[in-house]
Amino acid sequence: MSRQGVDNHHPVRRVTVAGRVQGVGFRPFVYRLAHELKLTGWVFNASGVVEVAIQGPADQLDAFARDVIERAPPLARPELLRNEPGEGEDFQAFEIRASQAQAEPEIHVPPDQFMCDDCLVEVSDPAERRYRYPFINCTQCGPRYTIIRALPYDRPNTTLRDFPLCADCDAEYRNPLDRRFHAQPLACAVCGPSLRFVSGQTRIEGNEDSLAAAIEVIKGGGIVAARGVGGYHLICDAGNESAVSALRARKHRPDKPLAVMVAMAGADRLDGARELAELDQATAARLADPERPIVLVRMRPDAKLAPSIAPGLNEVGLMLPYSPIHHLLLGDLGRPIVATSGNLSGEPVLTDPAEVEARLSTVADAFLHHNRPIQRPADDPVWRKIAGRMRPIRLGRGNAPLEIELPVTLGEPLLAVGAFLKNTVTLAWKSRAIVSPHIGELDSLRTVEVFRQVSADLQDLYGVRAKSLACDAHPDFPNSRWARDAGLPLTRVFHHEAHASALAGEFGVLDRDMLVFAWDGVGYGRDKTLWGGETYFGRPGAWQRVASFRPFRLPGGDRVTRQPWRTALSLSWHAGFDWAGAPEVDPLLRTAWDKGMASPVSSAVGRLFDGAAALAGVALEASYEGQGPTWLEAMAAKGRDPGAPDLALVEDEQGLLRADWSELMAWMADPGVPVADRAAGFHAALARLIAAQIGELARRFEFKEVGLTGGVFQNNLLASQAASAIESAGRIALIPERLPVNDAGISYGQVIETACLASEPGESGPSGA
Repeated sequence: MSRQGVDNHHPVRRVTVAGRVQGVGFRPFVYRLAHELKLTGWVFNASGVVEVAIQGPADQLDAFARDVIERAPPLARPELLRNEPGEGEDFQAFEIRASQAQAEPEIHVPPDQFMCDDCLVEVSDPAERRYRYPFINCTQCGPRYTIIRALPYDRPNTTLRDFPLCADCDAEYRNPLDRRFHAQPLACAVCGPSLRFVSGQTRIEGNEDSLAAAIEVIKGGGIVAARGVGGYHLICDAGNESAVSALRARKHRPDKPLAVMVAMAGADRLDGARELAELDQATAARLADPERPIVLVRMRPDAKLAPSIAPGLNEVGLMLPYSPIHHLLLGDLGRPIVATSGNLSGEPVLTDPAEVEARLSTVADAFLHHNRPIQRPADDPVWRKIAGRMRPIRLGRGNAPLEIELPVTLGEPLLAVGAFLKNTVTLAWKSRAIVSPHIGELDSLRTVEVFRQVSADLQDLYGVRAKSLACDAHPDFPNSRWARDAGLPLTRVFHHEAHASALAGEFGVLDRDMLVFAWDGVGYGRDKTLWGGETYFGRPGAWQRVASFRPFRLPGGDRVTRQPWRTALSLSWHAGFDWAGAPEVDPLLRTAWDKGMASPVSSAVGRLFDGAAALAGVALEASYEGQGPTWLEAMAAKGRDPGAPDLALVEDEQGLLRADWSELMAWMADPGVPVADRAAGFHAALARLIAAQIGELARRFEFKEVGLTGGVFQNNLLASQAASAIESAGRIALIPERLPVNDAGISYGQVIETACLASEPGESGPSGA
């Protein structure tokens, strides 16, 4: 309790602050601010908001109301709900009172946070008792989402509950003027978690010895599975080609790019990153952001990285260390490291020591464990500069759960279970939506398990129970079957309409019509074929498909994603041109194609990109989704458009504009045109198609905004050219900025679409049906 001499006749002010104000040291901040301004009163948590009563001179009360927002702790996201005269109570001091419950909690779950500057200084100072302690944290840093078992966010409700505080830590925890006041993950070497090293029969306990052993393995060209905040990383020397190649071979990941973690250096801490990549102001700011994401940046030609870090690409995914363990590893090693997700391909990152040893025993040479339990996985977030702005590619540790204010009010809580690929779930109620971190591809039992866990966790953490569900219209996805069997009213939303609604919802365009290009891989369409090159006019709940691509068959079905030569062959057969680079295939493939056997029809631009990359000889095979398109984009940076053929617009019998790709695909197979020029020309032709569609559709409809959504628009070259074409047509280009443009945004779009539909109680049919 803080006592100050005051005139008890001063006025009283009642202040309510909402937003992210719990788990971020907000009450101690309020206490110190009141002490600084010589104000009396009290502060307490009230189920998601902070309530304050303050007394003092009027000008000091005004200063408090201003500073409580403007000087809030870095991790806080405060919103001033109330600032009004209070009762004439006389306070003798300022105190922090016990939390109080409310009938309807407004809970805000903080994401995991990076190690703050104060802790970084402390962990590097031999005079401090937490010198080189791998789990140092305070109210401004450390794990949050991944350690919370339940709310309220108090130590007994975290995974630190079995680590009783020592006397020194307890004193810090109870002192309102200490930066560790009520820091729930608080720990030190005496009372907190510790490291353990395992390699074969070798078992090492203790922080320093375990770190030293892990460093020796990495220096020797080995691979270490290291447990961090939200799961394990597979770590090796990023400059050692032998180590990186071994990691790729053991993880069966021959081509997909690997993330690189680089130590902080220099005045802005980015000198190490600049040795590897070309950073502009936007990418530098995002790289150094407290979120500490992976940022895709252009690689320097002289970067001292293993050649197989990002094969076929001119970009590398860089991130700065965000946990004490990472800082210590990088500091001791003195070189950048590969820090890729410790998982099997497509699955959520592994979190449990026993499971990681069992499942990654053939991948890692050693394991650096710790005994602080991880309640739920959280992979690293990913950002890329697209069409001039930084945009998220993946939500994860540091930026999720992502809270979004809905542009529409829900009548009852809704859980939307998202897409099959890049799955996320969204819990929404009233005017709030909470988007989960990245879960993964729902093609493994473990990913489905985590999907179920996260779906339950969000409802438990926020104290909100879903009364209805939304899912993809595809009947056979595991999440759609789960939603169907849950016994709640269910709305099925078509994939690309969810994409369009996510975009409209993010920008709040619900009261007027817009045009949206939804281009991606494949998604279940209204005619039960695989769509993916759609143009919509309208608004959420009332989308009208007005343009698409000429359909083509995908011989072998899902096999085309790993063998894009199949799509290329199909395109050549449809268009009747010879492909000199075609591989020899069993004649039965053509027979099956002719008869439509195991050859579903698609209009997907993502698959068209695959076919174009194969026709140009860039990627006939693919070991990961989107490999051909990303390689084609990288190749285009080396070429110029020599005048690629335009896609013809043809109106079909339903009045739908169909883009005919025949001439363009024949040109992509022309060996007389340099590959880089074909790649550049392909992108330019698609951008011109967008301009042509806008021109034609503007004669039929009125619209101001034009949206670009779907995984195809992760492509910076295409998105930039398309945005320029939109703006040249006098329209406003909209591309997602808070949500990923890919399928990770589908769950939010399902919420928006469902909210805007007039559905009857019980299970509804597919959206708009």
